[in-house]
Amino acid sequence: MEISEVKRGMHVIIDGEMYKVVDFLHVKPGKGAAYMNTRIKNVRTGATIERNFNTNYKIEEARIDRTNVQYLYNDGSTYYFMDNQSYEQVEIPAEKIGEDKVYMIENNNYDMASYNGSLLGITVPEKLEMTVTSIDPASMSSSSSKPTKDAIMETGLVVKIPVFINEGEKIIVTTVDGKYYSRA
Repeated sequence: MEISEVKRGMHVIIDGEMYKVVDFLHVKPGKGAAYMNTRIKNVRTGATIERNFNTNYKIEEARIDRTNVQYLYNDGSTYYFMDNQSYEQVEIPAEKIGEDKVYMIENNNYDMASYNGSLLGITVPEKLEMTVTSIDPASMSSSSSKPTKDAIMETGLVVKIPVFINEGEKIIVTTVDGKYYSRA
């Protein structure tokens, strides 16, 4: 496939290593050839690098197996999921969940990604419904035209929300940046 066809979250093979595309930008400088600026994360080592590719560069997409799983609970070091097809319990180390742990809500469904039988991790949806469990009244900021306050979600994630949202309400949060999107 062409490098211009990559999308955020896609897994690709570069120089024999698997990478996850974190971000990309098509750059057309005033002089010279256009190129694709990418930020990619090595799946094996976890290192994130920036790399530029010529726009006619061919890249191999990794064929990822996806399984729908339900998040059950965690004990701090291990997250437990249930395969929705076979009902088998799957244990995933907390390191594989990484920063997405703030989006793990009990009984929600997620996609588990694996490559050649090796677990890559859990894919969270772009938008997620979460419950506001507490609000910090001291965090009110009215310096902008849209006043906000800090809210703690059921998973511990802190989100700046509009002042009209109350404790116990459900909101939609974007998992790309962890920001308030809308009411649920």
